[in-house]
Amino acid sequence: MNITQLFSIANVFVLPFWILMIFLPNWKVTRRIMESYLPFIVLAAAYLYLFVSSITPENAQALSNPQLADIARFFSNETAAATGWIHFLVMDLFVGRWIYWEGQKTGILTFHSLSLCLFAGPMGLLSHILTDWITKLFFPRSETETATAGEKAASSTGT
Repeated sequence: MNITQLFSIANVFVLPFWILMIFLPNWKVTRRIMESYLPFIVLAAAYLYLFVSSITPENAQALSNPQLADIARFFSNETAAATGWIHFLVMDLFVGRWIYWEGQKTGILTFHSLSLCLFAGPMGLLSHILTDWITKLFFPRSETETATAGEKAASSTGT
């Protein structure tokens, strides 16, 4: 498998997880799938393969004390760029999974934050943090209500 194929497969690989979290968050299949670390293991293995493939003695020396120009030069290589992209895919999905589980646990709306996280991870994370703060400020819940929301989400079988 070449770099371009691995890059393309990784891009498609993450989509079902995002679709489930965004559009079917309360489906018990979504919960079961998102409990697993398997998607991260698969992506991390692809990342590790590309990372090892992209390191040369010159790159290792340049990246040991990186300057912006060194990073730009490093990512001008296709293997290094694919490595960086898969890094984004893994980390964005991991943050998205955390947002998903926070929404399941607290009942806080996550559709918008997950959608942002899919396309721009840090913006999705910021969106979730702001949504959490605003929800707690304007719609405070007792601990009993929060626990009930988590239990409802756990027992729900539909969307």
